[in-house]
Amino acid sequence: MLALKAENISKQYRLGQVGTGTLTHDLNRFWHKVRGKEDPYLKIGESNDRSSKGNSDYVWSLQDINFEIEQGDAVGIIGRNGAGKSTLLKILSKVTQPTTGKIFTQGRIASLLEVGTGFHPEMTGRENVFLNGAILGMTKKEITRKFDEIVAFSGVERYIDTPVKRYSSGMYVRLAFAVAAHLESEILIVDEVLAVGDAEFQKKCLGKMGDVTKGEGRTILFVSHNISAIKSLCNKGIVMANGNIVYNGLIDRAISAYNGEKESFGNGVQFGDHKDFKNSMYSLNSIELVDGNYLTKDEDFIEDEKFNLLTDIEIFDSGSNYHLSYVVKNFNNDVLFTINNAFNTKLKTGKNRLICDIPKGFFNVGEYILDMYIIKDLQDSVLIEEDVLTFRIIEKQKELGQWLGVEPGFIKTSFEWRQL
Repeated sequence: MLALKAENISKQYRLGQVGTGTLTHDLNRFWHKVRGKEDPYLKIGESNDRSSKGNSDYVWSLQDINFEIEQGDAVGIIGRNGAGKSTLLKILSKVTQPTTGKIFTQGRIASLLEVGTGFHPEMTGRENVFLNGAILGMTKKEITRKFDEIVAFSGVERYIDTPVKRYSSGMYVRLAFAVAAHLESEILIVDEVLAVGDAEFQKKCLGKMGDVTKGEGRTILFVSHNISAIKSLCNKGIVMANGNIVYNGLIDRAISAYNGEKESFGNGVQFGDHKDFKNSMYSLNSIELVDGNYLTKDEDFIEDEKFNLLTDIEIFDSGSNYHLSYVVKNFNNDVLFTINNAFNTKLKTGKNRLICDIPKGFFNVGEYILDMYIIKDLQDSVLIEEDVLTFRIIEKQKELGQWLGVEPGFIKTSFEWRQL
């Protein structure tokens, strides 16, 4: 069953002004409206790109947003700063109206968009629990019944009768999240506020949100720049950029799309005469992932397919020893392992075509990144090139009756078993 649906949502702002900015624009809009015509200012405006200078006074914070969220889904909304995430959440929470489009919701919505939203600084924590609960749609009887549970979860019991203006930002968000999390809403919307809390409280909040979505079947929309938190909590992901949705689907693919420029997967890179990779010490010519016959392959590698890492490098400096080191990461930038040739096949002066044999079926299905280092005399990094190569391992075709899932983890072990 659908919990939430966004249909052609757009939001336009006039830069530097409140409202339209001029009486002329207001009258022009009113005149078009009474004649049943479209707002003339919807035809102008530029996309939401904060990094570039625009020519128009109007900007589309969101443009043509469409998605559907099923009941019980935990959806991570990710994107760079200024992508439109918070604006979207404010529209979904009905804090602000969209310029165009409609929002359809099924059930009550609890929102936690900013630290201390709905709190009055002069009132005590106890009073603000009742105030904020009422704003979120809880009855006084419901708040009273859950009050002790809310206070215990927040961890600010000692200060519950102190005015919240004396709270730290962390105490604010503890109490605010505790109220929102204990509202029996069908949809919980949480913006980046958890970043204010300490590590222990963040873990507690993520556990609570996990219980809400998995145990109680409620829907969560979660905005965070903490990719690990997003991945552990959410099963779906929406990636936003410049006010548009660039990906909507499974969370693993969403995280890959969020990494933006890294999504240009390829099995090789040629450096040519690029000055950053050629000097008096060395000339790095190419790095490639090749198949089992050492041939270039343009397509993704299939799980259990044999492939190798081939590096073409020329060493000019005969007075020092050089070796290569590759750091293998996943798309969360977690380091999986390092490979190097320091102690077995050293680089010689002159041309080197160095092959690293990767065991068959070693990598699991997923996307991977290589960082490259050229090390001089076992201690000096004379070249550090991050994200030098990205590659993808895809699932093989399976016969009917086989398990169609993917084993958890990034490395596929093949340890030997025997009976004692």
